[in-house]
Amino acid sequence: MGRFEGKTAFITGGARGQGRSHALALAAEGADVAVLDICRQIPSVQHSMATPEDLVETEKLVRDLGQEFIGIQGDVRNKDEVDAAVAAVEERFGRIDLVCANAGIMATTGPPAQEIAAWHDSVDTMLSGVFYTLKAVIPGMIQRGEGGSIVITGSTSSMRGVAYKVDMLSPGQVGYGAAKHGVLAIMRNFAMALGQHRIRVNTVMPMGVNTKMVVNDFFAGVIADAPPGWMANAMQQGLVEPEDITNAVAFLLSEDARFVTGTALAVDSGQLLL
Repeated sequence: MGRFEGKTAFITGGARGQGRSHALALAAEGADVAVLDICRQIPSVQHSMATPEDLVETEKLVRDLGQEFIGIQGDVRNKDEVDAAVAAVEERFGRIDLVCANAGIMATTGPPAQEIAAWHDSVDTMLSGVFYTLKAVIPGMIQRGEGGSIVITGSTSSMRGVAYKVDMLSPGQVGYGAAKHGVLAIMRNFAMALGQHRIRVNTVMPMGVNTKMVVNDFFAGVIADAPPGWMANAMQQGLVEPEDITNAVAFLLSEDARFVTGTALAVDSGQLLL
């Protein structure tokens, strides 16, 4: 029997990338899966974002593992859309046990990053969107009285600045860092309040991950211009794979981590040591 047999997982930003990896791992261990993803381009973001076709592919992959799936196109920046998505999942499956607040963007490159819209898109997606997600799922978790587990996707940028020149002090870049710092406060406060209900809340903090968010021509230009050692790590490792982050997420969601809450777990090859 898998670690998540009989559970329902709700994943934001799950149409591709890290979110899809999380969805497949949880399904492989018995969870039914619901995904909320915007599935369209945000103008402040230069890298390609997920599409409706990506969401369909994720559904196919989950169903191939023998689990149920619901895919919802919606925007975590919009509280009403998040609330509606959670209500639809609870109506379909009767419960939400596991939550990955994972939706993220990098509005950090090119001319769009210099526009104030990039600040709002970054903070609204990765800070407000996380808050809306947690506020939407916890009433049902508390009412059912069976506990639950929530993992928020942070970043090594939750703990450090990355701007190596004045031009990087853009609304997009600073908005990204502000959001990723801010989710630690969300995580700690929710973990404190929800512990009495056996609902655990943690954060995973990845280094660079091999997804389209960072593997693109726009971010390659940022790397090419960076000073030596800008993203150095103790293990001298390049990008990690989505599955490396998923392994940490699955641990935090599982009963293997039943007494782990309020923790920020870095999967960073020692980047934060340097």
